[in-house]
Amino acid sequence: MKRPSSPAVVTRKPSALVQRSSPPAILVVTEQVDETSPAGALSATATRPYPNEYQHLRPKLAEFAAMPAGDPRRRALRDELTSGYWPVVVHIARRYRDSGEPLADLQQIGAIGLLGALDRFDPERGIDFLGYAVPTITGEIKRHFRDRTWSMHVPRRLKDLQVPIRDAVATLSSTLRRAPRPSEIAAHLGTTVEEVVDALGARQAHHPDSLDAIVGHNGTDTVLADIVGMVDTALDAAAYRHELRKALDDLPERERTIVVLRFFGELSQTQISAQVGVTQMHVSRLLSRTLATLRERIGTT
Repeated sequence: MKRPSSPAVVTRKPSALVQRSSPPAILVVTEQVDETSPAGALSATATRPYPNEYQHLRPKLAEFAAMPAGDPRRRALRDELTSGYWPVVVHIARRYRDSGEPLADLQQIGAIGLLGALDRFDPERGIDFLGYAVPTITGEIKRHFRDRTWSMHVPRRLKDLQVPIRDAVATLSSTLRRAPRPSEIAAHLGTTVEEVVDALGARQAHHPDSLDAIVGHNGTDTVLADIVGMVDTALDAAAYRHELRKALDDLPERERTIVVLRFFGELSQTQISAQVGVTQMHVSRLLSRTLATLRERIGTT
């Protein structure tokens, strides 16, 4: 029997779902979830009819949810549901394909989220499965990036501050026409100066550069180890935080701008040169000199 079609849904045979994904079908899924709201919360569009591409899976989903944990049929049905909803995992993983992680690895991480959603889903709560599964899969991938890409243990609160601080730096730099001080970033975010300074120090643990990386210009062979000290493992010492905060606030405005844009704004030296109004080579020299100054200032404590 031919299914009714609409502009938002593309009709296709259920058997094709296991073999390849349909971008229009997945778009319908993602439109149902407000990812800016708390995990699992549904937007107003989540009350729309269940996408036809997954309609045939609903009875199997209800059957799976009703099965006791020791039912021998449970594993086979779980595999069937995983294959049926696999296009959702593929689509979500593709959003992060520019992250540097292999797409296949992202799909495997997303599959963990899908399996978790299948195991925990309760149809009696009246929540659509896709509305529950999409944020669960997305959250699993985001958690991977948050927890697996740090070179040393960093408290969760400092990890969670990284993006807000980066956004605050961009906003305040535009408003103030200079790099904001840690105290100004803290006021903007409604947090403490200590938290901002701790987050700045912890940023070194995220995607650390190789000490053998070439950073010189004009044919020089300067490596990062020549201009940057080794990572300080006592970042959360009170004296260190105090000295770092004072050192940043005491920097000349231009040098502070370059440091903040580089390590908080995550801008390249070329992008910084355009904002500061000096050449990229001059930015490189100023950055090297400023880092040496900070290292000398804090290293005396």
